[in-house]
Amino acid sequence: MALTRAKKTQKVQVLAKELETSTTAIIGTFAKMTVAQDFELRKVVRGAGGKYRVLKNKLAAKASEGTKVEQALKGLKGVSAAAFTSGDPVELAKVFSKWVSDNAEFTFKLGIVDGKLINVEEVKALASMPPKEEIYAKLLFLINAPAQRLVTVLNATGRDLAVVVNEAVKGEKFGGAAAPAKVASAEAVAAPEPEKQAEAVATEAPVEGAVVPEPPVAE
Repeated sequence: MALTRAKKTQKVQVLAKELETSTTAIIGTFAKMTVAQDFELRKVVRGAGGKYRVLKNKLAAKASEGTKVEQALKGLKGVSAAAFTSGDPVELAKVFSKWVSDNAEFTFKLGIVDGKLINVEEVKALASMPPKEEIYAKLLFLINAPAQRLVTVLNATGRDLAVVVNEAVKGEKFGGAAAPAKVASAEAVAAPEPEKQAEAVATEAPVEGAVVPEPPVAE
């Protein structure tokens, strides 16, 4: 039986409300799915934080206007169904794909994540990705690993320096008497005694042109 205008308007409003905050949608079509299977699939998708709906193509296009999944719900052909969520796209793709592979014949049409359309192969790739928590854990490890290594190196350097300084103190390498003695020795070498300085002047060769007095004659 054909839907009345009022009924169509109501369905569009309900679906629009559900799609308003949705960022991910997986669209396809089922073949030979029973009512019991349909009920079970809705339950599985709800468990992943999403919703599942069999769509009227024109109504879905109208309801999705202005949402992040609008591009995926425009121009659909044939019987269409969609699982959509405002949460983790990987989790939705995982539970949806697993249920389909175990329970019913389903043909993927396309998907959309944060406004970006993805094809069938990309939908399958999305379903094979690690869970969000695992990805975050790996990212945190990669971010923290250099810092952890740096702290380890700095701690090791500090310990090694402490050992070297301690050994130097034990060996009296930092004694205060040695340095002045070396300075005094250097000064002694640099400044000869006055008598030796006079002898050195006396034995210097005469400057050219200078008058050298003759030694006195012995009487």
